[in-house]
Amino acid sequence: MNMFILDNEIVIRLGFFLGFLIIMASWETIAPRRTMSMPRVTRWVNNFLITILNSVAIKFAFPATATMLALDFEMKGYGILNIIKTSSLFGGLLAVVIFDLAIYTQHVAFHRVPIFWRLHRMHHIDLDIDVTTGARFHTLEILLSMAIKMGIIALIGAPAWSVLTFEILLNATSMFNHGNVLINPSIDHILRLLLVTPDMHRVHHSVIIRETNSNYGFNFPWWDRLFGTYIDQPLRGHDAMTVGLANYRNRKFLTLPWMLAVPFLSKER
Repeated sequence: MNMFILDNEIVIRLGFFLGFLIIMASWETIAPRRTMSMPRVTRWVNNFLITILNSVAIKFAFPATATMLALDFEMKGYGILNIIKTSSLFGGLLAVVIFDLAIYTQHVAFHRVPIFWRLHRMHHIDLDIDVTTGARFHTLEILLSMAIKMGIIALIGAPAWSVLTFEILLNATSMFNHGNVLINPSIDHILRLLLVTPDMHRVHHSVIIRETNSNYGFNFPWWDRLFGTYIDQPLRGHDAMTVGLANYRNRKFLTLPWMLAVPFLSKER
């Protein structure tokens, strides 16, 4: 099983990514939640360019993937879960929950620690929010996130299958909860008991700072409720809310060179 995962990791991840991208893009076209304010072509081209750049940077900076590291530690018996010899199923499920809590904690830190916010704010200067926003992160943030992830994998000794599962889940849910898709409010109310929905996460992209600093979850919605960072609905409603950051309203920040320059600019919010 592990060797199958290792031999086919790229194909598996790419297949899920493209498949879910097509599903979400089609859903946005058929049943959009909001009217977009910016041309789709400009945003999509540059959001995909940063995604490709990030993939290349990860490949060069980390020759071994997170799944490969997990498999190596699993074989050598390193990490907490391997030392206490939990079953692969229990250890893997527990690892997924730990990874998700770690992503939530990291997200909060990237908002509250100024040097990390400089990196993360690029994600928030998109003037619309849709499926491509889910992959729009600064390259330096992506590299730092991978280093953090590698550290957690090494510490807990997560099974290789759970690492691959979580990475697929994180990519899928990021595209889902950034999606400009219409979901019946009654269904959304039920769904957000189990996972972060687009309406829940869209609040996080509001120009109002209190709302920007809320709803940090990506996969599971429980952490926001547990740690008091949950806001149910935006103050102005989803149709009228302004997406982005107040100091970054210029369309030039939708282009790749300016996206990469954002951490080095002096603007605060």
